Amino acid sequence: MRTLNEIGESAKIAKRALAKLTTGEKNQLLLKAADALKDNYEEILRANEIDLENGKNAGLKGSIIDRLALNRDRIYAMADGLYQIAKLPDPIGEIINMKELPNGLTVGQKRVPMGVIGIIYEARPNVTSDAFGLCLKAGSAVILRGGKEAINSNKAAISVFKKAISEMGIDENIVQLIEDTSRETAAQMMKMNGYIDVLIPRGGAGLIQSVVKNSTVPVIETGVGNCHVFVDESADIEKAVNIIVNAKAQRPGVCNAAETLIVHKNIAEEFLPKAIKALREKNVEIRGDKAVKAIVNDVVDASDEDWATEYLDYILAVKVVNDIDEAIEHITKYSTGHSECIVSENYTNTQRFLQEIDSAAVYVNASTRFTDGNEFGFGAEIGISTQKLHARGPMGLRELTTTKYLIYGNGQIRE
Repeated sequence: MRTLNEIGESAKIAKRALAKLTTGEKNQLLLKAADALKDNYEEILRANEIDLENGKNAGLKGSIIDRLALNRDRIYAMADGLYQIAKLPDPIGEIINMKELPNGLTVGQKRVPMGVIGIIYEARPNVTSDAFGLCLKAGSAVILRGGKEAINSNKAAISVFKKAISEMGIDENIVQLIEDTSRETAAQMMKMNGYIDVLIPRGGAGLIQSVVKNSTVPVIETGVGNCHVFVDESADIEKAVNIIVNAKAQRPGVCNAAETLIVHKNIAEEFLPKAIKALREKNVEIRGDKAVKAIVNDVVDASDEDWATEYLDYILAVKVVNDIDEAIEHITKYSTGHSECIVSENYTNTQRFLQEIDSAAVYVNASTRFTDGNEFGFGAEIGISTQKLHARGPMGLRELTTTKYLIYGNGQIRE
């Protein structure tokens, strides 16, 4: 097994070869890799079955198993993500803001690759495919370090990609997987200055905070999703029920799933029985405050901890508020800056919500589940950034690039 320094050196060499590829060559490789995923899906499924068995033996269950599990449709969806990336405009080489200065210099910016991108992630083998495709199209080599839960699935996918890369005569080290999933390799990867240009963690709160606190490599922080849906007093009841059921139960183990439902007191008695009934039909456990329990008495008491929790499970915290001011105050206190929604037919209130809620994605009358690179038309995504520097929200191709200045002169010197 190669050392991390050897992997880093290989990535530095490979990034130079990758930077020379034309858009057509990158797209050809993406299409070839997508076809290879589909052609070899049974091999990947066999590897995934080993991971699932190991995970169940280790006590994994619920949403974690759901994130880990692959099937034919999910692998074909991974391939479709690569097809979609191939169709997207290539950001590399884009010239930005070219202008002539009074001294005759022409100054502009050009979009260029990051170089080497490192990604640390957990039990989601689809991230392996998304990361490979996005980094390839963005012109950067990528070093992947997935969790032990998905190691066999990840190795199988990377093997498929490397074969496709080699068949095109390209350096297969444009994508590399760290197969040692110990904590020591994660800690070492966070210190790989000189090899890795930017590090992106993708996973739960513990992983993200560990990388943010311990990395000496620049980090793009991807989001823990304590997402909220606020049902305003003017909300359409049927619309609101459909939105919260989708936002919570369509796929609860992902970061854009709703974790807290906030309801205006003037609509609570009509809305809550219908919403809670629909949620329970999807096996969602309700944890409510006193006002909720006064309307639907057989719910679990919500604690202060519940308001701050990203469950990633079939659990929803529910709160009744006096007005939109209290709703905004609650969201501001507990939000992780990911995605928030207001369900309302009141224009003034929707505009206040859009203006005052400071999250990466703010919705009016739509499920938070749409916070996703593919849903936003970016193709696959590398994650949802909840920070404000460089990238915010779904991170697609453009967010995986940087720029450099180009300056044309005709002999100018500075006095």
